[in-house]
Amino acid sequence: MLQFIISISILSLLVALFLAFYILKKPAGTAKMQEISEAIHKGALIFLKKEYEFLVIFILIVALIMFFFLENGQKLAISFIIGGFSSALAGNIGMRIATRANSRTTEATKKHIGEGLRLAFYSGSVMGLSVVGIGLLGVTILYQIFGDPNIIFGFGFGASSIALFARVGGGIYTKAADVGADLVGKVEKGIPEDDPRNPAVIADNVGDNVGDVAGMGADLFESYVNSIIAAMVIGVALFGVSHVIFPLALAALGILASLIGIFFVRAKDEKHLFNALNNGLYISTILTAIFSFLLVKYQKLDIGIFYAALAGLIVGVVIGLFTEYMTSNKNAPTKSIAAAARTGAGTNVIQGLAVGMFSTLIPVLVVSIAVLVAYKFAGLYGIAIAGVGMLSTLGITLAIDTYGSVADNAAGISEMAKVGKDVREKTELLDAVGNTTAAIGKGFAIGSAALTALALFASFTQITKIQVMSISSPNVIIGLFIGGMLPFLFSSFAMQAVGKAASGIVEEVRRQWKEIKGLAKGKAKPDYERCIAISTRSALRQMVMPSLLAIFAPIIVGYFFGLEALGGLLVGSIVTGFSLAIFMANSGGAWDNAKKYIEAGNLGGKGSEAHKSAVVGDTVGDPFKDTAGPSLNILIKLMSIVAIVFVPLMV
Repeated sequence: MLQFIISISILSLLVALFLAFYILKKPAGTAKMQEISEAIHKGALIFLKKEYEFLVIFILIVALIMFFFLENGQKLAISFIIGGFSSALAGNIGMRIATRANSRTTEATKKHIGEGLRLAFYSGSVMGLSVVGIGLLGVTILYQIFGDPNIIFGFGFGASSIALFARVGGGIYTKAADVGADLVGKVEKGIPEDDPRNPAVIADNVGDNVGDVAGMGADLFESYVNSIIAAMVIGVALFGVSHVIFPLALAALGILASLIGIFFVRAKDEKHLFNALNNGLYISTILTAIFSFLLVKYQKLDIGIFYAALAGLIVGVVIGLFTEYMTSNKNAPTKSIAAAARTGAGTNVIQGLAVGMFSTLIPVLVVSIAVLVAYKFAGLYGIAIAGVGMLSTLGITLAIDTYGSVADNAAGISEMAKVGKDVREKTELLDAVGNTTAAIGKGFAIGSAALTALALFASFTQITKIQVMSISSPNVIIGLFIGGMLPFLFSSFAMQAVGKAASGIVEEVRRQWKEIKGLAKGKAKPDYERCIAISTRSALRQMVMPSLLAIFAPIIVGYFFGLEALGGLLVGSIVTGFSLAIFMANSGGAWDNAKKYIEAGNLGGKGSEAHKSAVVGDTVGDPFKDTAGPSLNILIKLMSIVAIVFVPLMV
């Protein structure tokens, strides 16, 4: 069975390689389009290079600590380094192809909008298939080498560490550039979003890739491998080897289903863009459900395990559909935010907050039901399998999410390169679909983070032998309160980081607009590289504090207050972090689409008072949906994995 799993992992990587070559062979458009695309590509690589220089030092220091101070430290350190490298590699591959596919998507859209959709989606598929292929291959080979799933927690810890810095750093970068570009460009100067006269426009497009491609890829890579590892650990503790292999096999079959679903994504015309993406996801989900049933029968396991996996699959679909409802500008919640903009920015912000708070209802309920169903049919193991089930279709889910960033860049390139109104309108349609898929992707990532964190917590209880935590114990209460507070403190650091970094961009854009003669009339070229450098430097500096908080908080609480307090901290952080992440992501997505609803010609259109108010709401929502909200996914998972790995130091 392990050979089958490894073969599927390699097949995933081979298909990703084939799609990458397919994309790179496509024409990249006019010289101007290629120039803009190359600037975005180089800017993204500059950021990743600087980020990885910092991360290499961090990885080595932590590996040395593990090597000398932990039981099985040598094996854990090796596993940790491999996990960090694998996560960085998957994100790097995905981002390189995404930044090469943007101008090619614009060029393909000239022929037919369906061609543009397919090229952007295939670019996302390279990311999705690289993540699942590298992740599953790494976990499986390490299990073959060490034979102990507990050692592989080092792999998960390495992936989590990279994910946190990639998500926080990328999120700060993208929103600093976006907010800075919007405040001066759209609000002060009244120029279009992707106007080439805006000095921050290239940095903004770079941010779409470092935040929503490399950052999201690292985030979901971490969820993917940690859900599998947690299920393996619980399986071997409660049942034996057969239950260790099952989550690996389920993930492999999910990859197979995703590969089939990817080639069903086709769009005949503009009306079927969103449905084309959904069709691929639905086919993959149905096939995974069928495959998981057959796998349970083949391995002669309890049928309850299939019900647990099915519960996870259903949760992923339901959260995606509900997120789409709450954030799409075709539906009432987002339209209500747009309508509130008619009476000012204040009412727009208030309504956006209200919609975001309400949007926590269904995700929390469906995750709770899934946990209940999974536990009823398969105990703690079932909760872990529900997480694996939800993430089993990650190959296509992440492809759909990454598509949004490529489509966004394609729309920007069509504006900056002046390719014509018809192409611009078509790429805007691709981008509009991408905004919705990005919101769905964030909802999926948050839901999967909650299930993964619960699975990791279940592993923590198995490792520490904690069966019951009494809420009458002061240490448990202390842990709960600190854990409940940490997501808010973490979000505060992340939000402030965006504000500080954006201020630097705003000042630089204003300076260039004032000092570069002819810039306002389009007769001079802005210094794009300067804004890229400012965003990069600010993001890397500001990402340190929130990242260190996630790593050291569980160690400090566990060491000084004991394991029960640490358990309380993990529970408190999962409860508040899950809801806060949903609230932030959906508020930000709804604010963004409310603005786009007005820009489409509703409620006065561009330039109206309602539009100006909606821009303010969108600016508030930017760090909500792309920095603090998504980063909370990693916070709740990383604290759990840190607790598991460093338990020996706390006993």
